[in-house]
Amino acid sequence: MTWLLVALVLVVAAAGLLRWRRPAWYWLTFGVTLAALRVLVRYGSVMDACGLTIPAPRWRLALARMADRPVPRPRAPRILRVRPTRTGLVLRLKLRPGQDAFDVSASADRLRHSFGMYGVTSRELRSGVVELRMTGYDVLRRVQMPTPAADTGPMRVPVALREDGSVHYRDYRAVPHALTLGATESVYQRNLVAGLAPLDVALVGIDCKQGVELFPLARRFSALADNPDTAAEILDALVAHMEDVYRLIRSHQAISVSVPDAEVAADIWDLPEDIRPVPIVVLVDEVAELALFANKEQEKRRDRIITALVRLAQLGRAAGIYLEICGQRFGSELGKGITMLRAQLTGRTAHRVNDETSANMAFGDISPDAVLAAITIPAEARGVAIAGDSTGGWHRIRAPHTSLRQAVNLCNKHADRTPHLPGLDAFRPAPNTPAPVPAPAVESAPAAA
Repeated sequence: MTWLLVALVLVVAAAGLLRWRRPAWYWLTFGVTLAALRVLVRYGSVMDACGLTIPAPRWRLALARMADRPVPRPRAPRILRVRPTRTGLVLRLKLRPGQDAFDVSASADRLRHSFGMYGVTSRELRSGVVELRMTGYDVLRRVQMPTPAADTGPMRVPVALREDGSVHYRDYRAVPHALTLGATESVYQRNLVAGLAPLDVALVGIDCKQGVELFPLARRFSALADNPDTAAEILDALVAHMEDVYRLIRSHQAISVSVPDAEVAADIWDLPEDIRPVPIVVLVDEVAELALFANKEQEKRRDRIITALVRLAQLGRAAGIYLEICGQRFGSELGKGITMLRAQLTGRTAHRVNDETSANMAFGDISPDAVLAAITIPAEARGVAIAGDSTGGWHRIRAPHTSLRQAVNLCNKHADRTPHLPGLDAFRPAPNTPAPVPAPAVESAPAAA
């Protein structure tokens, strides 16, 4: 009996230590079983308390009165499946007649408290079937991406982890262009480049901060610009490349009665692989630098740049050109054409922003709740962001920390995949190491006595 008591104390102590230091390990060893039992035992009473039950049908009430039996209890949604995951539980529910998926979504916070889970999110799978995703711990506190990530594709890369434990993907064929705002600290962008590096895709970068963010990754880029003048030339070359691709698609359409439906080409993905142009992802770091001007000459350059970006956003998808626009600040005061550009950027991601106007530019036309969530991200939560799209859905995500050295090593490893684009060869970064620049002449702090 003594040994049994000692073993029980050791197990409880180990569980407490794991829950404090390694919540993911605790969940996989102890938490998932306890949570599943807690949900199944409390399910009926919790659903009744949350107003997610319906009265028994009249025929059952009539039978109860005829047989002199107790009145049947209200019925909760039927559990179709309970599936444990590495971060929580997934409940699939079949709604009763008269119930609505919105009622379940509105009760998510009460379900979280009642079931003792960290978070609960709801989504409707099909008519009458709702899925509850429950997380057992704060998965964004220490991001651990599943390896390997599932559901990857030709232009689909995992970039972050959602608060419900699922992987957040950047799918260029579903969402061709995206806008990323706020204090990203380049973590999100590095994960994106790291995910694209092993793929057969051309990367084009525009970094007007003298290239400090993207030029260390230069071996994987087909073209790079570190100033607005070069950026304007690269964007003009991309517009010319887009027109050439459309001429190629047009020349191979040849629609006739004898041509099968699968061979009718409307974008590069419908072309045969041997003639298909390589897709291009254009990463723009700090878009505000491209929109600012101080004189008439710079204003003409600015209009040229914004016009090219709008044309690529409107017409580039079918030609395999995808935009990633990043910036600390993005507002209508950047001038004409900015709101037109934003309207073409379907994907929206906002890290911590300093003003509500930027959050409104990202999510004002999507969801007011997403705007509030974006402006309440704490400063110490590095990498946390709100991701949404034009459908109105949004999620809280966090990208895993990727150091600049890790991103550089990955780009160097896959440098042989960097394609040569004839129209952009003039902007291809040189492989040699740049000459050292003398340190700026600044007065150093006096040494301590």
